[in-house]
Amino acid sequence: MLDSLYIAATGMNAQQLNVDTISNNLANVNTNGFKRNRVTFADLMYREVTRGNQRPGVGSLNRYGVGVGVATTGKLFTAGDVKKTDQPLDVAIRGKGLFEVTLPDNSLAYTRGGSLQLDKDGVLTTAEGYQLNPAVRIPSDATAVTIEAGGRVLAQVPDETAPIEVGSLTLSDFVNTTALRPLGDNLYVPTEKSGDAVTAKPGEQGLGLLAQGFVEASNVTLVDEFVNLIVAQRAYEANSKAIQASDEMLGIINNLRR
Repeated sequence: MLDSLYIAATGMNAQQLNVDTISNNLANVNTNGFKRNRVTFADLMYREVTRGNQRPGVGSLNRYGVGVGVATTGKLFTAGDVKKTDQPLDVAIRGKGLFEVTLPDNSLAYTRGGSLQLDKDGVLTTAEGYQLNPAVRIPSDATAVTIEAGGRVLAQVPDETAPIEVGSLTLSDFVNTTALRPLGDNLYVPTEKSGDAVTAKPGEQGLGLLAQGFVEASNVTLVDEFVNLIVAQRAYEANSKAIQASDEMLGIINNLRR
């Protein structure tokens, strides 16, 4: 009886984390470049028990689980919808790959967010202010900026009839992208499970191409998340009912002496 209380409690804890994860997905449904989180579960270790009404040596050992635990929590890097913005510094990745950025401590991180802007020195940064790596500097007198699908960045400057190349954007990929560790601000850093970054030009080594004037929307699907939320809530309720049933049975046992 006490085991049933513990087992149901593990189910409630697991579903609470599931509801928290779904809530975070729903909160970021309009966050450009956001990748939805997913929780997977696994049954906990099994124990061998002996039932008193069984003859010794004849199937006397039974195995039963002791609840559920969280196996993994990770990001799903499926592509989100590409939205047209017509902003010259908005860049969407059509396919695999992430932009590499430099953090304030000079470490590297990776992002799918393509809403770029210029800092005070004319260097391309993310919307949060992190410089792209390699750095691309746009001349202060540039009148137009073109970002080609293959990553070349061209700027139209006075006294030049044709645009000049001012840099190039690259993309990075990982063996196991779902194992990247999120930092917030749509940033991710590698882990031992994700492997090291493989960097190349857009369109090479299986990487996607760039689309100027577009941004990638969140890959959260409202219908799916609401269905998952209902399922998680029902599972939580079922576990709470199991606790109530166990409590009532314990109450009956306690009242037998009266």
